[in-house]
Amino acid sequence: MSELDARGVDVRFGSTRALDSVDLCVEGGRILALVGPSGSGKSTFLRAVAGFVTPDAGTIRVGGRTLVGDGVPVPPERRGLGMVFQHHAVWPHMSVAENVAYPLRRARWNRVDREKRVAEVLATVELGDLADRAPDTLSGGQRQRVSLARALVARPEVLLLDEALSALDEPLRASLRLMLRRLAAENELTMVHVTHDRDEALAIGDQVAVLDRGRVVQVGSPAELDASPRSEFVARFLHDAACVAGRMSGGRFRSDDGRVSVPAAALGFPSGPVDGPAYLALPPDGLELVEESTGEGVLPVEVLTSLYGRRGRTVICRSGDLELRVLTPGVDDALPSTRGARVRRGFVYSR
Repeated sequence: MSELDARGVDVRFGSTRALDSVDLCVEGGRILALVGPSGSGKSTFLRAVAGFVTPDAGTIRVGGRTLVGDGVPVPPERRGLGMVFQHHAVWPHMSVAENVAYPLRRARWNRVDREKRVAEVLATVELGDLADRAPDTLSGGQRQRVSLARALVARPEVLLLDEALSALDEPLRASLRLMLRRLAAENELTMVHVTHDRDEALAIGDQVAVLDRGRVVQVGSPAELDASPRSEFVARFLHDAACVAGRMSGGRFRSDDGRVSVPAAALGFPSGPVDGPAYLALPPDGLELVEESTGEGVLPVEVLTSLYGRRGRTVICRSGDLELRVLTPGVDDALPSTRGARVRRGFVYSR
């Protein structure tokens, strides 16, 4: 098992700082999922680890070996890493087995050992019976598994995945998520998985790092990020939370427009105690629709429409100029006749 440790990594493209003093550590045999909006720096970080981008500052080490820092960076081909990209880059003139064997041929493995290792890794990704097939006879998911097998065949110290599942349809993506989790567990393989899909990041990562404008804004387990987003940005990005400006005073949040008043019992303070100007973040699962339009922690709302989901229906409401999403388990196709949304759980941040 190899640990990946990045410290103070800066990357600039002209006047743009793509990565700003990024510190990230992945324990050996675990999966780190990087998630954030477009332009947040997640793919730039992956490319810096792979050697395709040279940082302006910082160090990157894998298993105690320095890849970046302490002088000249190690070239990509000598880093001992595997990488899988968004689009399954397989060579059409080679069979499945030949595609997977290519890194071993370059490393001058003998034929017997090469064929044995290729058979092992194809069985691992459940393609053992397709070794002689041409790539153009495979499905998209099968071709992506060929790419995964080729990245794994030389036993990389760390596997890097750059939006590797995003071009696939569900439920194929769900199947490959399970395969990656199994590979990490059974082979004690360290992975860094970049994705724009919030649910995928929480599903696949042992640890999840949220990036915004080149900075790591929160790192934690999926449960920690789900229960305690540590900033207004994380609450908006991960939870689709609506945010209300106001202030905390006397153990209660009151909005600036006077419409929202919520007691501390319904609030969480992930960044610590708050007193004074604040934002209240309202996630969809922290609200419930009620018949009354006034009362403790109730916002008057107008129901606009709804979206069906497996966990329940998400009802879109408006309260003044504030749009709310309310997750309502068990609501049928008919929109509920409601007058208010009660705050059951909200997060408060200083502003």
